[in-house]
Parts: sequence; structure tokens; C-alpha cells
Amino acid sequence: MPQNFVFSSESVAEGHPDKVSDYISDSVLDACLEQDPQSRVACETLVKSNIVTLAGEITTKATLDYEKIVRQAIREIGYVNDDDVFHADRVFVNLNLTQQSPDIAQGVDAKKAKNKDTAEQGAGDQGIMFGYACDETPEKMPAAIMFSHRIGRKIAEIRHAGRQARWLRPDCKSQVSVEYENGKAVEITAVVISTQHTADVNRKQIEKFMIEKVIKKVLPKRLLTKNTQFLVNPTGNFVIGGPQGDAGLTGRKIIVDTYGGWGRHGGGAFSGKDPSKVDRSAAYMTRWVARNIVAAGLASRAELQVAYAIGHPEPVSITVDTFGTGTVGESIIEKAVAEVFSFKPANIVAQLKLKRPIYRSTTNYGHFGKDELPWEQENKASALKRAVAKLEKA
Repeated sequence: MPQNFVFSSESVAEGHPDKVSDYISDSVLDACLEQDPQSRVACETLVKSNIVTLAGEITTKATLDYEKIVRQAIREIGYVNDDDVFHADRVFVNLNLTQQSPDIAQGVDAKKAKNKDTAEQGAGDQGIMFGYACDETPEKMPAAIMFSHRIGRKIAEIRHAGRQARWLRPDCKSQVSVEYENGKAVEITAVVISTQHTADVNRKQIEKFMIEKVIKKVLPKRLLTKNTQFLVNPTGNFVIGGPQGDAGLTGRKIIVDTYGGWGRHGGGAFSGKDPSKVDRSAAYMTRWVARNIVAAGLASRAELQVAYAIGHPEPVSITVDTFGTGTVGESIIEKAVAEVFSFKPANIVAQLKLKRPIYRSTTNYGHFGKDELPWEQENKASALKRAVAKLEKA
């Protein structure tokens, strides 16, 4: 990447059709894990107009009222207005759920490995996963995606409070463009917001509100200049939104969920999947490791790639890239990572305590950069520093 450039990332709100689907899927997952931590869940959701379809494979001892879970999730998002076509109390819910295929289960369930006395869990699928961290923001995330999330969260906070802007509706998208000079963020060049609203408010009112009450409240003042473009509802009208306006599907916002296009992505979605699926758990794991590498001062940017084979308990590869910012060689960091962390699927679940109903809190405004989540803890930085020091002496 050049040293001087402009980079843009977008975020979408909880009322965006794809995020509605993600939130319903993660609500089902949490409901399963709350009763049965050993649940195997792969729940996909499709929303359009006034219809919700759940499809996938769920093997659980939990007793669930899926329709109640769906309606509660929609209610929490905010589709409860009298004029909503997609309304929590009026949607039709279709269920197309079966149990997990035994062909998959036999590769994933813990079993005794050859020449070993202990049982080991295999990966829930083959695939590659990436984790990234950098020192651009306190959250160790790229600036553009974190700024976009901040806008979305602020708008949602205002909408749910219901006092300042009663014309706000759940569907919304935000986008921020950041200019870099010599690899450092120096200016926000453009902010784009498209927010759903009632028909009785005009674009000028919305624009003024978004600039004064949202953008200037959550974005760094030093990066907002007289040259920054503010593009609010650029089409002029956004009354019809959510699943009424567009179909939504679980797993279609994987770049919003991760690094906004800055870090690489292996292609697997997160929502609706229990932690035996390495698409989710290993992506969380690699983010945890990358954040601790940066927190330890071993690099200002770090990216990990891991790869798995279905049913196999060990990753087939682990690679660290510090993009030339490492304070020690990448081979030393890789060895230190292998000493401090275990990438076996069962160990990932144990280290991060993933068999808990925590996933609804991950769905919106990014799965990374939220300090309360276990993979965001910088609790292994000291151990990494010690491991590096030991390896350097060897």
C-alpha cells in the first residue's frame, strides 16, 4: 500500500436488512447456548417484506420457541412502528431447520486421536481465517471502520432514546473516508450517512442534525477540517427501508463485521454459528492474538492467517505478517505466538470461553473493537514479551 492515500470503510445499522438477519440468527444461537452450551448451531435467516425464514442445522437439548425469539429480536431492533410493513408482531415466520449432518458431526466431535489417550475436537470446517490489529485507534482497529461504527452506534443510541429525533427509523448506513500521509491518518475527507426517516421531516433538518449531533460528537475534531465533505441522505429521501425495501440475509456483511476492507478476510461469515465453526471462533482467536502482538509493542500492525481441515484438531498453517513494523523478526513472533496460544478448536473455545450466550452483543457495529468481548482483552501481551525475550536469548 502507498504511504499517501485515502481509505474508506462503511458500517450498517442494526435495522439494515442483512443485520436484521444476523441479529435473529445470533439470537437463536444465544437461546440455544443459554440452555445447552454443547449446542451445534448453523442458523441462517432471510428477511423480506413481512416474512422471516429460518433455515439451517441445529442440534441442541434446548427447548425453544423460535417464533418468540424472532419477534423479540425484531422488537429490540425497533421495527415496532404502526406503519412498519416489517413489524415484530405481524411478520410471518417460516421454519426450515434440521439437525446437523452426521457426516459433519463425526469429524467435529471430540474423539481419541491416534496414539493419544485424550479426546480432541476437530475443526468444524476447512478454511482460512484472518485476524488483524493496529495502533491507529484505542481499540487497535483501522480508523475508517471504527469511525463508521461510532456514527452508527450514536444514531442508534439517539433513536432508541426516542427524545431528540423521533423521525429516525432503524435502517441506516455510514461511511468514512480517511486520508493518510506517510502512513498516518491526517484528515477525514468525507462522511456519508444514509438514514431511514419518517415522511414528515426534510433533508435539510436531517443533514443539520447528523452533522451537529452525531458526526461532530463522535469523530476526532483534529481530523475534521473545512475540506471535509458531509453527504447526508444524498438521494434526498429514505422513507422505505429495512426488509420492506430490500431482502436481508445472514452473513452478507462480513467486511462490516471485521476490518472494513483494511485487513484481509478468509470469506467465512460469523453470525448464527456456534464456536465449533472455526469460521467464527478462529477469526476471534486470530484477532485476539493480533491485538496482543500490537499491545506488547512487537509491531504497530499485525495480521495472522490460520488454516484448518475439517475434522482435524491442529491448524495446517499459522502465519504472522507485521508489514515491516515489527520490532523483532516475524519468525520470532510466530514462535512466541505458538508458545503462548493454542489454536486447536477445543482450546480456542476454552481460552475465550465461547460456549456462552454472548453473541447477540457481537452482531452490530463490528465483532472487533468492543473491549468487553473476550478476544479484545490484552491479557497475553506480557506473556508474549517474555516469550520473545526468551527466544532472542536462545
